[in-house]
Amino acid sequence: MPGNSFGQIFRMTTFGESHGGAVGVVVDGVTPGLELTEAEIQKELDRRKPGQSAVTTPRQETDTVHILSGIFEGRTTGTSLMMILYNKDAQPSAYDEIRSLFRPGHADYSYLKKYGIRDYRGSGRASGRETAGRVAAGAVARKLLARRGISITACTREAAGVVCSEYHPDVIEQNPMRACDLSAAAEMEQRVLELAEQGNSAGGIVECRVDGVPAGLGEPVFGKLDAELSGAVMSIGAVKGIEFGAGFSAAGMTGREHNDEMQMASTDSAEEATQDGSGTKALRFLTNNAGGIIGGISTGEEIRFRIVVKPTSSISSPQQTVSVDGRNETIRTEGRHDPCICPRIVPVVEAMTAIVLLDQIKRQEAMTA
Repeated sequence: MPGNSFGQIFRMTTFGESHGGAVGVVVDGVTPGLELTEAEIQKELDRRKPGQSAVTTPRQETDTVHILSGIFEGRTTGTSLMMILYNKDAQPSAYDEIRSLFRPGHADYSYLKKYGIRDYRGSGRASGRETAGRVAAGAVARKLLARRGISITACTREAAGVVCSEYHPDVIEQNPMRACDLSAAAEMEQRVLELAEQGNSAGGIVECRVDGVPAGLGEPVFGKLDAELSGAVMSIGAVKGIEFGAGFSAAGMTGREHNDEMQMASTDSAEEATQDGSGTKALRFLTNNAGGIIGGISTGEEIRFRIVVKPTSSISSPQQTVSVDGRNETIRTEGRHDPCICPRIVPVVEAMTAIVLLDQIKRQEAMTA
């Protein structure tokens, strides 16, 4: 089935369903000779796995990764890297009572119209559980990017109507909301738990910042870096919107306000007067309203974007729906679901960003070789 693969040179194909036997990923284009262990992959998967706190689904999956190919004596071979995570706590019977009903907000109806068949067990391929394979592939990409000094940090900026007023990256992994402001995180958590008690859910905004990306990544017209990142992040099921830099606020700005002015780096010290690859003294941008990308190509500034994460579709409040045979019905979606997707989508956003950037770097190097 098409639509399961992403990337050109560094390319992944995910597989598996929410309540099937396993989920996982096959990754091609991995640099050979990279020291890689299951423990390194597991570290990222543990950030995404369910059952982490009261604001995530209580489903208990260890998400233990098994590398089945592409590794020899602790190093990547350059051949296909296959990673699999066996489902241990699947409960497909929880969906038996609603198997004939279309769940509002889910892909039940659209999948049925496309394929003439659908997996009603926790959404099948449309489930957020599919993203485990992405995070595994992203862990490999992040290690290769780290060699080049590129770091990626995502966080919850807003959830359940509560907005972070400060940005402290060191606190992101210290609170269950993965928010960048501890005070706001406590309010978010309280509000999300209140909504969960009411059989409801919350949406939010996740921000991603990337440091260390060199200028010149991206392709003209249809292969723009921001377009590639948008496609990658928008492919995550719960994401409904994206903006870069000043984003939608640019609509209320003038050109004078929005343009990122430039100047040459100070020559007061050798460190500040660095040279780029062409032997020209480095320039710097005085602002970053473009979010580190102009004309679809990276500027060398911090890449910054924000995404809209919709409220979890699975809620226990009664809703109107239709059955497969065309009857009007009322549905309550029981089971184990995240009351807010933001905390667990953070590592997925980072993974997809890493995959895009590594693929872009490999494409750039192939073009200039």
